[in-house]
Amino acid sequence: MAGPLLRSLWSSSTRKSSSYSYSYSSPFPRAFTTRFPRTAPFSSSAATAPAAAAPPNPSLDPARLRNVAVIAHVDHGKTTLMDRLLRQCGADIPHERAMDSISLERERGITIASKVTSVTWKENELNMVDTPGHADFGGEVERVVGMVEGAILVVDAGEGPLAQTKFVVAKALKYGIRPLLLLNKVDRLEVTEERCNEVESLVFDLFANLGATDEQLEFPVLYASAKQGWASSTFTKDPPADAKNMSQLLDAIVNHVPPPNASLDDPFQMLVSMMERDFYVGRILTGRISSGIIRVGDRVHGICGKDTGIEKIEEGKVIKLLKKKGTSMVPIDSAGAGDIISMAGLAKPTIGHTVASVAVTTALPTVELDPPTISMTFGVNDSPLAGRDGTHLTGNKIGARLMAEAETNLAINVLPGLSDSYEVQGRGELQLGILIENMRREGFELSVSPPKVMYKSENGEKQEPIEEVNEEHRGLVMEALTRRQAEIVDLAPVPGNDGRVRLSVTCPSRGLVGYRSVFSSDTRGTGFMHRAFLAYEKCRGPLGHVRKGVLVSMGFGTITAHALMSLEARGKLFVTPGMEVCFLQILPFSLHLSSARIETKTTDPITTKYILGVLIPSDTHMTYDGMIVGEHTRDSDLDVNPVRNKELTNVRAASKDENVRLTPPRLMTIEDAIGYVASDELIEVTPKAVRLRKRYLDVNKRKAMTKKLKNEIH
Repeated sequence: MAGPLLRSLWSSSTRKSSSYSYSYSSPFPRAFTTRFPRTAPFSSSAATAPAAAAPPNPSLDPARLRNVAVIAHVDHGKTTLMDRLLRQCGADIPHERAMDSISLERERGITIASKVTSVTWKENELNMVDTPGHADFGGEVERVVGMVEGAILVVDAGEGPLAQTKFVVAKALKYGIRPLLLLNKVDRLEVTEERCNEVESLVFDLFANLGATDEQLEFPVLYASAKQGWASSTFTKDPPADAKNMSQLLDAIVNHVPPPNASLDDPFQMLVSMMERDFYVGRILTGRISSGIIRVGDRVHGICGKDTGIEKIEEGKVIKLLKKKGTSMVPIDSAGAGDIISMAGLAKPTIGHTVASVAVTTALPTVELDPPTISMTFGVNDSPLAGRDGTHLTGNKIGARLMAEAETNLAINVLPGLSDSYEVQGRGELQLGILIENMRREGFELSVSPPKVMYKSENGEKQEPIEEVNEEHRGLVMEALTRRQAEIVDLAPVPGNDGRVRLSVTCPSRGLVGYRSVFSSDTRGTGFMHRAFLAYEKCRGPLGHVRKGVLVSMGFGTITAHALMSLEARGKLFVTPGMEVCFLQILPFSLHLSSARIETKTTDPITTKYILGVLIPSDTHMTYDGMIVGEHTRDSDLDVNPVRNKELTNVRAASKDENVRLTPPRLMTIEDAIGYVASDELIEVTPKAVRLRKRYLDVNKRKAMTKKLKNEIH
């Protein structure tokens, strides 16, 4: 049992070399003791001891509460685990991944935003926070980790701790949280007890390298299969029938996570950690009550700390108190210190502000977030096809939408630019791609610039963001990363997977822009890549050649199959001929389609109604001067004509247009386009299409600007 032996040796040596006084004020760094009212460090008596003074209402007793976050690397099973815990506590789960309430979350199978819910277990109320696993959404983890006293660290027993595991553990340890380790997916054939001990040792080493205290190193370990819906305190692959549930994990939360150390007698204070809008009650603010009691009808005000002092934002009355229970919001009359609730009644406070009783004039410290690493410029769509698809076209509407996003997502910064353009700063391509996709679905049309890495200067030295990358492949991957200024940190075989190698590297963020699609192509879809922000380091110099030239349209009109057939030899195409598949829902009456041909017929499993795929002409497959229609086989750009038609004659030929056979094009998603475009190109985003184009549409102006840039370099 290598894991428990290492932990015991570490603990005994640490206790011999140093002596700590584990009281409320001593185990945490001084910088964090005043940030949020923290609890005493773990002990079984502290976790179950009643409060010193009985509250006026037993339901408000902080000793009943357990605030815990579920943190993990992406795809290690957080959301599935939340489903099983909710079911175990009697919550009504309408479908799988019930916590993923955003449409994009359900479509892509990822968690984008943190969500809070509560369940009741053995007379205790558990407030649980589901967090994202992708590094691009790390800001969601940072802003909610201060709301909880405990955390469930979910680690895939087969993969072990990865890049994002290190990130979320560092945030939890920084706030003095002692996580519970849950080794998930132990039901897999390749997972053995020896492998679990090895993963446990790796997690222990990770904790030690991140500066964990002696108490934090004594983390409890549980084994689970979230998919099958059970957890166990001992290693097993097939627990008894009466133990195939989450009872042991829920008991471990109650016993090992301390209740909030908060006072009901002090004035009410709450730090806003989440915000949403409702058409009926207006702005809904969610946060953890630091002290006091809040009731419907109480007078409160929003305040925030400035360099010049405390600024009062707004004063008002609490018109509604809400609490998430299971998958539904339930109105409540009052809430006490330590609880996580939502309130309505104020229209101006936002995330990071303090909501308190009118007599309170002290604001709670805000959450510190890691800086953004890349930026993109959002502007008005000025292409020849602008205005055909969208309804929100002006710079004012685009700016208002971006400002509203920055208000609810602290990891995104929006800075006004020139001529109705806005610089949007974020954590990565996926985060900004999700923002663009949401705007596209809301009816916005916009043009987006390529991502730029955000540099900083320290002591006169230019520094750039460096990311930690974990991959499972070799060969072409190492060659591609070398051109992107990557440095290899570790190379080792993957346990339980013969022939697979895990490659750990550090690489500049600018070198990883657009690399994910290249990686998938190089590994034929068999590789796995994970990345997370590491630190700012000295700039590593220019990148090697990472992309070929493009095929640029020099005609306006509908793309023809005849023209594309002659362009296939020039490179890989991004467009199709001017017909698209449009899906229509057939209602319970006869439908006559003219000038359209039925192509496919499927059944929608959700609505149980028939869907017909109909081929109709569309503006989404038109082109214009300066639009990118493909990738050139060489390093230089090539101007082509994709709208050329076949000349009609009165001479009969054996061949017909129907005999044209085209290779399927490379259809880009928004994330693919963000990683592909070069500095002289833009992304045109509309509700119906995503197009690539040159910044300057006129061919003569493009040549002049290219010549000017070369002269400036020399």
